Amino acid sequence: MNRTTQVPDALPARGRNGAATAAPPPARATTRRRPASSQWAAWAFLAPVTLYLVLFYAYPLYRNIDLSLRNYTVRSFVQGDAPFTGLANYRAVFDDPTFAPALLHTVVFTAVCLVFQYAIGLALAVFFNQHFRLSATLRALFLVPWLLPLIVSASTWSWMLNSDSGVVNATLHAVGIGPVNWLTSPSWSLASVIIANVWIGVPFNLVVLYSGLQSIPTSLYEAAALDGAGPWRRFWSITFPLLRPVSAITLLLGLVYTLKVFDIIWIMTKGGPADSSTTFATWSYQLGFGNLLPAFGPGAAVGNLLVVAALVFGLIYLKVQRKQALS
Repeated sequence: MNRTTQVPDALPARGRNGAATAAPPPARATTRRRPASSQWAAWAFLAPVTLYLVLFYAYPLYRNIDLSLRNYTVRSFVQGDAPFTGLANYRAVFDDPTFAPALLHTVVFTAVCLVFQYAIGLALAVFFNQHFRLSATLRALFLVPWLLPLIVSASTWSWMLNSDSGVVNATLHAVGIGPVNWLTSPSWSLASVIIANVWIGVPFNLVVLYSGLQSIPTSLYEAAALDGAGPWRRFWSITFPLLRPVSAITLLLGLVYTLKVFDIIWIMTKGGPADSSTTFATWSYQLGFGNLLPAFGPGAAVGNLLVVAALVFGLIYLKVQRKQALS
């Protein structure tokens, strides 16, 4: 009789003492689903932010673009039946004789303000980083220009730079220098609003850069001092390179703020005299609200140019930050 033996599919595993142990069951892929309650909670937290962005950013931007593409008058602005004109408002802005001076003033005003605000703010941040006596008190006093309303700051500078009764001309007269027509001379009006805006913007740079200095380890300065590095060498080799990320965001925010400065210029000079201090921000207001027959379309077009400029610099910043992160 032939005997047939059946070989089992799998032999039980043997332990150290020869005892059979059961094989582990096959692993099953398990997928965890997020509970519906947590999803609703996430949407509940996002809803206020989304609503805020739509109401106060997306919709005004859409309306501004619509204004720049139509021929709005006072009647059509109320009734909403303005005809579509395409890029006619932008062509009118580019052909306007005020465009070139306003562009030049905007570039000069923004560039000079950024350079002086950053340089003075960085110098003060390094100075206050020494942690001497009364450092906190003086640092708090430097925040006063930043905390004051812009109308108060601009009105104060208008009084100080007044040609007849201003304290600046009085000081110049005391040292033997003749009076300067700060606000009424085409040669000095742009410089006057730059001085006022620099004074207002320095505290912001001071606060942000001082916070960045606090994140730099003191051990780096101690090691550099042991190697014989002086104060300037430590600044250029340690402080300035490690402050680059903070400096980049400070300059970007300062650029966006300076591009849209309107209150200071309008209160001090109203863009004059003879458009010598007119920027895109003040020109946009003059076109839309400064005349008896407002030009809403060209005014919105000038405002959109400022938005595009800020967007371009923001994209450049993001690209530079991405390259630095990859490197």
